[in-house]
Amino acid sequence: MKRNILLGSGFVLMVVSLYLVFVWVPTEKVMGIIQRIFYLMVPVGWLALLSFLVVFVGSILYLTKRERRWDIIARSSAEIGIVCTTLALIVGSLWAKPIWGVWWTWEARLTATLVLWLIYISYFMVRSFATEESRGARFAAVIGIVGFIDIPIVALATTLWRGLHPPPLIFQESGLAPSMLLTLMVSIAAFTVLFFILLVLRVSMANNEVDIKQLKEQVS
Repeated sequence: MKRNILLGSGFVLMVVSLYLVFVWVPTEKVMGIIQRIFYLMVPVGWLALLSFLVVFVGSILYLTKRERRWDIIARSSAEIGIVCTTLALIVGSLWAKPIWGVWWTWEARLTATLVLWLIYISYFMVRSFATEESRGARFAAVIGIVGFIDIPIVALATTLWRGLHPPPLIFQESGLAPSMLLTLMVSIAAFTVLFFILLVLRVSMANNEVDIKQLKEQVS
């Protein structure tokens, strides 16, 4: 029942978000149609950070409680996070080329986001290289905790350092127009619900994989 409610609310929010982005919100005067990528780029970037927050919490709980379910939650969130971070880098490059004239520049937020992507990669690398599954889970949990240092750097990069990225427009009086702010908030809400839908489904799949593995071990 709860899963159906989550799926239904996610579907409604996504449909509303798509309508606002492609039909309702006015086209930005300076950047033109390319500015609409903004309503995808920000939510995807937010999910990259949210995913690692779940990895961080799950990793701490796994190391303290040594319960498999917390490792499954952390690993599942990391899988979603690496996809979202990859999308954030790709979509950001697509936006940067017509606006900044370059696909990539080593400014603070972009560099910190790339570092986040590399942390996600290393999280899965230590799992695959470990000789024992439990040891790989412990090593990955350490990376999930230590790597969280990069999250506030990504979030505060445009505030702490000057770069091509504008400062946070949401918190400025002369920032986004009300229609653009509403569209952005609905898009963020839709993608956040999508994250939890994907997380619930991936955790369920991972639990099924564990059950199947245990059954095979019993049979053999």
